[in-house]
Amino acid sequence: MSDSAAHDSADVAAVARDLAESEALFSRPRVEPDVTVAYGEHPDQVIDFYAPRGGLEGVPLVVVLHGGAWRAPYDRRHLTPFAGFLARRGFAVANVEYRRGGSDNAEAGRWPETFDDVAAAMDALPALVADALPAADPNRIVVTGHSAGGHLALWASARHVLPEGSPWRLDAAPPLRGVVAIAPIADFTSAVELDVCGGAVAQLLGGSERLKEREEYADPSALLPTGIATAVVHGRNDIVVPGAVSEAYVDAAARAGEMVGLTLLEDVGHFPPVDPGADACAVVAEELAQLAY
Repeated sequence: MSDSAAHDSADVAAVARDLAESEALFSRPRVEPDVTVAYGEHPDQVIDFYAPRGGLEGVPLVVVLHGGAWRAPYDRRHLTPFAGFLARRGFAVANVEYRRGGSDNAEAGRWPETFDDVAAAMDALPALVADALPAADPNRIVVTGHSAGGHLALWASARHVLPEGSPWRLDAAPPLRGVVAIAPIADFTSAVELDVCGGAVAQLLGGSERLKEREEYADPSALLPTGIATAVVHGRNDIVVPGAVSEAYVDAAARAGEMVGLTLLEDVGHFPPVDPGADACAVVAEELAQLAY
């Protein structure tokens, strides 16, 4: 077999593997929340809360931000099995919805609504948790997110280093124990170069002509250091968001004087880290526990 044929065969195998892994996650039965609460007036401005199973009290709260390239067809429901899994592991869980792109699959995100929503949800959480999820310890909050949600998790933890004048800027660091970003779109330069998710980054920021203008308000690699403990988990076989994107973020953090933990999982693609049926999901839960406790 020629080198070219071998490469083509490997590509076909990688695509088939990715398809099987995505089907495994998206075919899992949805896990209904204990309660759903609105943090705004738009139908997408809601949070699903899951109480820790076993009647535990005073447990860490994991805030989950779903992925899907910031596009409308992918909402929080595909991560309800992951949220249920974390609740069974003893966490309180908040699964956040936010406004995404248009009704078709062509547009990624909305500027500025996607960011408005994540900021509003994070700001509303303390009061909402007190009423809806009293088993949660508000002093032990960890944020996690997958893919585009991994980007939003990193962004949510970095609002205090946003440029002056940003409407989302916080005066002080958010009260988080840490962030676990799962296969995140964490570095916009490398993501654009690799055309991650079919140009989703440029779409999120309102078009390629707005990239340079807006990336300082949205790119996690431009919002460093944060001073918040951060861990990144990424599958080595990820063809949706290549591991090089996470590696670029970790390198940017190092240049900024901050250490970010990077766990690269062997023989793992894009979806297993948030699939309760995969061993990789347990690795994510352990990373969350190490930051939360």
